[in-house]
Amino acid sequence: MDVNMEEICKAFVVGGGLLLTPATLAALAALGFTSTGILAGSAAAKMMAASAIANGGGVAAGGLVATLQSIGMAGFSWLGIGTLTGAGGSMGWMLSAICNQTATP
Repeated sequence: MDVNMEEICKAFVVGGGLLLTPATLAALAALGFTSTGILAGSAAAKMMAASAIANGGGVAAGGLVATLQSIGMAGFSWLGIGTLTGAGGSMGWMLSAICNQTATP
């Protein structure tokens, strides 16, 4: 079977741009930042507890835990989606460049 490495490398660019946003949301859900709140006993709950202790009993508004929970509950804004899609495309482009240089004719 003849594999066209150039086409595979192009798939990295497209895939990176299209998959980073849903992959990020899936990762947040896996950590425990869900659409209904922080999942009890999850890594997110431990992060929230540590943040509350560090801030004297409450989670700081605009902090990491609050921001991740906001994304977990509401998803990304259009700006967030655009930023992640651009970052994913850039990562895909870098992988594609590596792939093109290491591919054998």
